Amino acid sequence: MKTRHFDRIGNGGLTFTELGFGTAPPGNPFRAISEDDAHAILEKAWETGCRFYDTAPLYGLGLSETRLNRFLRGHKREEYVLSSKVGRLLDVCPPDQRTGIGKFFDTPSRRERYDYTYDAVMRSFEFSLERLGVDSIDILFVHDMDIFNMKSQAVVDGHFETLMRSGYYALLSLRDQGVIKAFGAGLNEWQTCQRMLERGDFDIFLLAGRYTLLEQTALDSFLPLCEQRGAGIVLGGPYNSGILATGPKPGANYNYDPAPQDILDRVARIQAVCERHGVRLIEAALNFPLLHPSVVSVIPGGQAVSEVEANLAVLSASIPPALWRDLKAEGLMHADAPIG
Repeated sequence: MKTRHFDRIGNGGLTFTELGFGTAPPGNPFRAISEDDAHAILEKAWETGCRFYDTAPLYGLGLSETRLNRFLRGHKREEYVLSSKVGRLLDVCPPDQRTGIGKFFDTPSRRERYDYTYDAVMRSFEFSLERLGVDSIDILFVHDMDIFNMKSQAVVDGHFETLMRSGYYALLSLRDQGVIKAFGAGLNEWQTCQRMLERGDFDIFLLAGRYTLLEQTALDSFLPLCEQRGAGIVLGGPYNSGILATGPKPGANYNYDPAPQDILDRVARIQAVCERHGVRLIEAALNFPLLHPSVVSVIPGGQAVSEVEANLAVLSASIPPALWRDLKAEGLMHADAPIG
């Protein structure tokens, strides 16, 4: 698998495989899977050549990280890149009060608590090291400081100021000491990412669903700023929660909800262009973000061994440059999108 080296500040940097693996699925979202099935999914990702694994305390309320523990013990630490997240602490609670009832299944009884202070960042980092069973984590992402999760700009603003006054200096300290290689944020909105990059010395962002074949407004200001500052992008959610994988069929998901009609119509037009060039929609969707010079990896995830195997085949598809040109000509792609 192709790799991309990222070294923004000259500390040796990190080498990403173009296809990474997001480990929310081993955290039992939507349904419970067995320990052996979770392990098989992770091992299949390794077999395909994937060497970048992203996790978070939130995923299964610690379950994703503890399942990664078993998997990572079978591989040399220098052979992979590992990221996790900060911004939430997990408190023990009664089972009927845990976070994610109806979303996560068969997880520890823990309740999330947002906390972006210096002490909380350090505690979260230490807890992740213990759950993962490793001596180092390469990247820490500030997690979910966006309206999608917090429901209010005022709440986001409050946490943002706490981060910049307090938790940010924990991240700087960890990077300056060489404990981590890089830090940034993992968010569902590029606007807060841009705000962070304007205020601080952030290295890399895990941007979920906001630079895809369907959406490119990040090109208006955020991605040019990333190029200017040398910041990297890990692109999560390349299928916008499903619709760019399934196509515009009834009930297709967009942003974790049924897609509205205008989205269904736009995806249908994109799909028609793909079909004219003999390309599947899903193939164009997974390959498109990697055309941008700031993108170091795409992480589609996978809830079954078959899906993980399919990811590599999709990424390996040959996409004719004329496809991208036709999407632009029909007004279905941002005029400034890099296309090779």
